[in-house]
Amino acid sequence: MREFFRKNGIIVVIAALLLTAAVSIGSALIPMDPLANALGVLATPFRAIGTAVTGWGQGVYRYATEYDALRQRVAELEGQVAQMEQENREANAALRENERLRQLLELREKRTDFVFESAAVTGRTVTSWSATLTISKGTAHGVSQGDCVITETGALVGVVREAGLNWSTVSTVLDPDISLGAQVFSTGEDGILEGDLTLMTEGKCRLSYLSVQSETEKGDQVLTSGMGGIYPSGLVIGTVERVDYLPSGAERYAVLAPAADLDRLEEVFVIKDFQIVE
Repeated sequence: MREFFRKNGIIVVIAALLLTAAVSIGSALIPMDPLANALGVLATPFRAIGTAVTGWGQGVYRYATEYDALRQRVAELEGQVAQMEQENREANAALRENERLRQLLELREKRTDFVFESAAVTGRTVTSWSATLTISKGTAHGVSQGDCVITETGALVGVVREAGLNWSTVSTVLDPDISLGAQVFSTGEDGILEGDLTLMTEGKCRLSYLSVQSETEKGDQVLTSGMGGIYPSGLVIGTVERVDYLPSGAERYAVLAPAADLDRLEEVFVIKDFQIVE
């Protein structure tokens, strides 16, 4: 219908105008007598119809001719909106990157004893028995088995399980193979960070070997203890979500939510060397 009026709209308008003109001329040529009055009365509806048809035809014609211009304008506005959305995404990404670099700088200033090696996360493996990451650095870059891997904020990601020439496998804090000394920051109570097959499916790990009298509670922060000098101290492992007893009742354990967002990591930092704090 739109295409019909775009092509033939002017013809419809001209036909309506001719109809109106014919009726008007016929009325003017007939003398003003009772017959003329009768014809005038009869012609009035036709004049009204002609006027209405003319107005309608002009409106349709304008719509048909202006539709393409409106459609083009809408396309231009949609393009501008898409461009603005892209610029907004880029600005947000830049802000996140600036924040990440600021946090890394703060970590470097706090832990001047750390020797870092940055690495990209190139793979993730989560099965019913393991939770590991693959990173882009290995022995060629000084990375060794047993090195701790952290985020730019100092949150513990895991420990290097295997180091190849230019790649490494990292056992995350969720992996059942991981085991390292930990400490509850608020109480100073020591325990062992361990992966747990059941908790791994929930994205959680556990702090084992807490005493029955433990005062550890929900919300407490847990850090690496550095005991034995194998791993650095003060790395944030996670936050206590709940504390429970073993079935034997002989000791307690805490369920931890990791501080590192393991599902969204893109870059990590391997601690190749550090100062042992006694």
